[in-house]
Amino acid sequence: MRFTFWEDFLALVFPKTCASCKRSLFDFEKTLCKACIARLPITNYHLQPQNNDLVTKIMGLTKPGLVMSFLRFTKKGVSQQLLHLLKYKNKPEIGLELGSLYGHLLLNHGFKDYWDVIVAVPLHPQKMRRRGYNQSEQFARGISEAMNIPFEQLLHRSIYTETQTKKSRIERIQNVAAVFEVAKSRHATSWLRVLLVDDVMTTGATLVACANTLHQSGVAQVDMAVIAAGRY
Repeated sequence: MRFTFWEDFLALVFPKTCASCKRSLFDFEKTLCKACIARLPITNYHLQPQNNDLVTKIMGLTKPGLVMSFLRFTKKGVSQQLLHLLKYKNKPEIGLELGSLYGHLLLNHGFKDYWDVIVAVPLHPQKMRRRGYNQSEQFARGISEAMNIPFEQLLHRSIYTETQTKKSRIERIQNVAAVFEVAKSRHATSWLRVLLVDDVMTTGATLVACANTLHQSGVAQVDMAVIAAGRY
């Protein structure tokens, strides 16, 4: 009873609010309220994962698999707001909830047991220390929990690179072409079916570099999923 009293007291003094609209959350709501979840700009890429504009972006740069995005990215839209909070405002729980929502969506559309492992695009240790968490890993862990597929960090980022925001497509591809490697602790990657996860896909350069590294290690299948796709 004591704990319930203190929980009720803290909820009264410091009520949990929706990360998007700032309204108070009900007990059954985690980070986003049901109204904001209903307004998420969900794409239909999971319905055509082999034939969409995201696949076209990476064609010829890596072995194309399924390429999907949970949300449409629009400037000043909900997806940009949530990504900004996730990346820069110390809100890792947003990534977990978005991953959970997407994982359940994928389950409902026939992707059960489709992958052996879920892998996130890694941050360089220097950036990881500064931010405290990897936003892409939070999204990946949310998917992992919802789909009951293990998360494993197969990749390591060995070279620090500056932000790619102002670089051209060719510059982005060149900038990340050799910065990733398979983690030394992972010896057997042959025949793995991997879902590679990132936060945003613009040119696809980072995902391509990661996918090529995984393919070179013997991974059989690399599919891609991001929180949002579009142009900053």
